[in-house]
Amino acid sequence: MAEEQQASQPRREVVTGVPRGTRRRPPAHTPARSEISEQTTLGETYVRALMRTQLRSALAALAALTLLLGLLPTAFLLPRSTSGPLVWVALGLVVYPVMWLVARWYVNRAERNEADFTGLVTDPADGIDAPDAPGPTAPAGR
Repeated sequence: MAEEQQASQPRREVVTGVPRGTRRRPPAHTPARSEISEQTTLGETYVRALMRTQLRSALAALAALTLLLGLLPTAFLLPRSTSGPLVWVALGLVVYPVMWLVARWYVNRAERNEADFTGLVTDPADGIDAPDAPGPTAPAGR
């Protein structure tokens, strides 16, 4: 008889969610992000500053490569007996690794500039109570 009563009653399910006090609302105003998207003069200043730092990095990389390749013909000014192997060593072994290092430096610098810009543009309050924000967690049971 008890089995008949349990079978006739619908199974009760409990639905849980995030408590209302801990839900995050989207920020009312993200200052720098909205300035950029609304294309105000302040937003243009932010973007212009990023472009200036990227241009500075690019010009530094270009200057390093120009200096490297510009000094390469001076190897031809040496006497023929010593310049033959030196030129081939410079062209085959020295130039490409140096070019790779300069390019690697430029990419790292550009990424750092963009990360700095993103840190400037994002609202610092966005990451404080974010549930999936990285950071130290308190040990359970305390």
